[in-house]
Amino acid sequence: MPLRSARVPRDAVHHPVFARFYARFSVSADLRGGIAAYREELLAGLSGRVIEIGAGNGLNFAHYPAAVSEVVALEPERTLRKLAVTAALHADVPVDVVPGAAEALPVKSEAFDGAVVSLVLCSVRDLSRALSEVRRVLRPGGELRFFEHGVAPGGAMATVQRGLDRTVWPRLFGGCHTSRDPLAAIEAAGFELGTYRRLRVPEKGPQLPTSCCVLGVARRPHEDTH
Repeated sequence: MPLRSARVPRDAVHHPVFARFYARFSVSADLRGGIAAYREELLAGLSGRVIEIGAGNGLNFAHYPAAVSEVVALEPERTLRKLAVTAALHADVPVDVVPGAAEALPVKSEAFDGAVVSLVLCSVRDLSRALSEVRRVLRPGGELRFFEHGVAPGGAMATVQRGLDRTVWPRLFGGCHTSRDPLAAIEAAGFELGTYRRLRVPEKGPQLPTSCCVLGVARRPHEDTH
């Protein structure tokens, strides 16, 4: 596996209380909130070597198609990483869970056919640097699959999101920010946007600060020399 020395501390992200909450909440959301179906859609058609950034407790692992030869799954938070290691043991494809942060991926350039970010761009410390790193480790023409929540399309909710991000939300939810624009950030990082669709999660019930989501694919340009 083409790992390189990371430029960040082994446990640069440490949110044990949030991690325990997220581990319980995410499993419930998969079963009752329809998130599992979105994971299936997110990963369908991937093949070859894949890197997943911010694997959390490993809920994506069960949905990787058989054409994927290997998944290198990075998770910086220790509690979640331990859960991801357990999930990897039950996956149908080889999954290697390793420590690492999105802003300094400990892998060689152009080493992967696909990259996956799933509900993680909201919490990375430096969004542009993280996406630049994803672009670096993808081969030209490689796919970035994304399923992310972000800023609401105008109105009162967007105002609420900005207020939450300036105050309590990141502290309560492991560094999460609700008002980031993942599509704009992906384009600004030099990716070519492919097909995508906007979602409301959950589909029914009151709108939450994290309800506005987008699921789709982008590509590192074939002619890209980074």
